[in-house]
This record gives sequence, C-alpha cells and structure tokens, in this order.
Amino acid sequence: MRLVSPPQLRLLGQFRLELGSGSVELCRNGQRLLAFVGLRGRVSRTVLAGTLWPEVTEEHARGSLRTTLWKLPRGEPPLIRCCGDSLLVTPALRVDVHVLQETALDVVEDRGRPFRAQPLLELLTGEDLLPGWDEDWVLVEREHLRQLRLNALDLLAEALIGQGRPALGMEAAWAGVRAEPLRESAHRAIVSAHLAEGNVSEAVRHYDAFCRLLKKELGVAPSPRFARMLPERLSGSSR
Repeated sequence: MRLVSPPQLRLLGQFRLELGSGSVELCRNGQRLLAFVGLRGRVSRTVLAGTLWPEVTEEHARGSLRTTLWKLPRGEPPLIRCCGDSLLVTPALRVDVHVLQETALDVVEDRGRPFRAQPLLELLTGEDLLPGWDEDWVLVEREHLRQLRLNALDLLAEALIGQGRPALGMEAAWAGVRAEPLRESAHRAIVSAHLAEGNVSEAVRHYDAFCRLLKKELGVAPSPRFARMLPERLSGSSR
C-alpha cells in the first residue's frame, strides 16, 4: 500500500502548500488564510476576518472568509476545521515555522547538551517568513521569528564554545552578526571563540572593529561587560 505524505505548509521563503506528491496553487486570499491559521494553530472567525479584511464591514469580512474557506482544497482530514466560532488547522499539517520555533526553543532551554551544529545552523539561518508580504500581522510574526533565531544563535554559539568547539561556535556567532550587524551579544561570542582558541590578537582586533562600528552608527561604546572580556591593558588601549 502506497504511503501518502502528510500535508506540508512552507512559510519560510515563498508560500508553498504540498499535498501528496506535489504543490497546490491557492488564490491570494487562500494563502493568507492558511498562513495565518497555520501560524496561530487556532483562531476565532472574528479575529481572522478582521485581520485579513480590516478595511470592510464585519459582515463583508465574514462573507469573504466563508468564500475563501470554501475555495480551499478538499481532503480528509480537511486542512482547516471548525470548532464553534474558532478555526483550527489540522494536526496532520506540518508547518515549517513550527519546526524552526521548536528547534530554536530547544536550544534556548537546553543549551548545555551537545548539538549537531550543521543542521541547526542551516535551520536557524534559513529564509525569512513570507518575504515580500507586508501586512502588519506578517511583520509582527516575522520580527518575533527573527528575534527567536538571533537568541538561539547567541546561545548556540555560547554552548559550542563551552563544549570546546570554538570554530563551530564562531560560525553561529557570525550568522548572528550577518543577521544583525550591531548585535553586541553576537560580537561577544566571536571574541569569546577567539579567546578560547588562544587568538588574543584576533579577539582585540574584532573588539576594536566593533567599537568603531558602534561609534559610527550609534555614537556609543560597547558595554563594560564586553570590555572586561579582554585583558585589561588591551581593552583599555583599544578604547
């Protein structure tokens, strides 16, 4: 008997719904509806209609919601099911954002255990949530996901360095710097990795470069915590 792959919803990068062995094309409103409910898991009809159709009356928005639901692909189980006034995504639907969130939270909550760094780095440095979508609810979810990724990268770098794997820790730290060049915690992790490898001159050079960048962009100096990471005479002379 041929096994049927569970439905998958990809929201990192371009929207993509996969049913069986291929992708399914949805109208724009269908994409928006499935993305919103897929991210939230459960949402009331009132919130959903008001979020997706904010510029029309409630009656019109609810009508648009009913029409969009009717146009979704039919299947068993259905992608979206009703429960009173709420809509729920089927538990069978695999949403890539949830995998990323669960992985990042695993790093945050249990950073002392050994990690397979390469798969984690690939997942934490992947594509943004629905690039090109500029609705307010997408912007909020995108920023939340960005912050979760950055925190996970910081803690992954810290954990890898603490486990005696500074080269991999530096890769995680540089991923954080590329995502947010002024993020001090990521720069601290790079300096920590250099120091763990005994490369004091590299650590000082990176600290100096960050000092210049921070002064140029924000007109401030790094935190005292960052300066204390370096031998006193070296951090003092760089300032």
